[in-house]
Amino acid sequence: MYHDAVGQFDRVASLMGLDKNVADRLRVPQRSTVVSFPFRHDTYNEVETIFGYRVQHLNTMGPTKGGIRFAPDVDLGEVTALAMLMTWKCAIVGVPFGGAKGGVRIDPMQLSRAELQRVTRRYTMEIINVIGPETDIPAPDLGTNEQVMAWLMDTYSQHVGHAVPAVVTGKPPALGGSVARREATGRGLIFLIPQAANATGIDGSSLRIAIHGFGNVGMFAAVAAEQAGHKVIAVSDISGGIYNPDGIDVSSASKWIQEHRFLEGYPEADHIPGNDIFGLECDVLIPAAVQGVLNADTAKDVKAKIVIEGANNPTTIEGDEILRERGIFIVPDILANAGGVTVSYFEWVQDVQKYFWTENEVVARLREIMTRAFDDVYSVAISENVDMRTAALIKGIRRVADAKLVRGVFP
Repeated sequence: MYHDAVGQFDRVASLMGLDKNVADRLRVPQRSTVVSFPFRHDTYNEVETIFGYRVQHLNTMGPTKGGIRFAPDVDLGEVTALAMLMTWKCAIVGVPFGGAKGGVRIDPMQLSRAELQRVTRRYTMEIINVIGPETDIPAPDLGTNEQVMAWLMDTYSQHVGHAVPAVVTGKPPALGGSVARREATGRGLIFLIPQAANATGIDGSSLRIAIHGFGNVGMFAAVAAEQAGHKVIAVSDISGGIYNPDGIDVSSASKWIQEHRFLEGYPEADHIPGNDIFGLECDVLIPAAVQGVLNADTAKDVKAKIVIEGANNPTTIEGDEILRERGIFIVPDILANAGGVTVSYFEWVQDVQKYFWTENEVVARLREIMTRAFDDVYSVAISENVDMRTAALIKGIRRVADAKLVRGVFP
């Protein structure tokens, strides 16, 4: 994944004619931290050694910002790639952060609540010297949530001797979390549908939408799509997919997930294999689960006119080429799912100022930033005669490179 991210950067940097000295600096992270620490299970029969990571790509624009993921296959390359992509994402929407990412190589699904808390608190202590409200601000990601962020914030605060809400975002509102943060990524995706539809020449008022993934991003994207008057015809999770050409009752499916954890057994729609969603007749396809799902095998089956990437890096290089050759309009992840980091920025601002906004204020500002960012990227795509992914990278890299050149070299 890191090689793909660097290769993508090198291609765009060459296209831009970016100064080689700046390009060399931007293609590697500023700081990479790898830790290992002991972890005991509830039974205490063994003490396992766990690996953790925190990568800060660039602090030229301000503090670094990025999620922490708990997954059994997370590694330094994946975290580094995601940190780099976060830098471009922040620059695209104009958020004054550099990119960062963290991870712990463990399966959270196999942990009790007490075990998850011990892992979180110990990992926090291992990286405590490289995070902080003015240096690096973590957030939830794959396998983590509001509760994990609450434990992280509490551990940091206990260490410094006073409450520091601004050290993380994605916290519960009771600890200074922003309203509408949980829904931000999914909601931000749906805000872009009218503009993407206009760019492809279709009526964007009521579209058929298929969503691969029904976790935090996919579920709230489905809710926002239904509220906007669109028809969600299919969703999926790790147990498989559900399909109804007349539209799924999103609130009913969400309630089923809350009660049963997975979509398996949901009675009000047809059940299909999860990957069959890619080949459904629909207007908009939203991959909102994991990376690499739109690849050389699945991209050729896509019938949607628009792909809006909710997950990080859901389309491989080969898949991207196939989709573009077939004339499918792609809104890339570094633009499409930037709603999460945008509202994380709002949360950080509110914590620092100790003044909190209403949900209407948060949603209105999110809509304004996301739609403006789309217009900016689309303008680059038209003027440079490139696809939206390349245009988004040009916009993000150019903004970061300009800041790097203005700051100069120390000493």
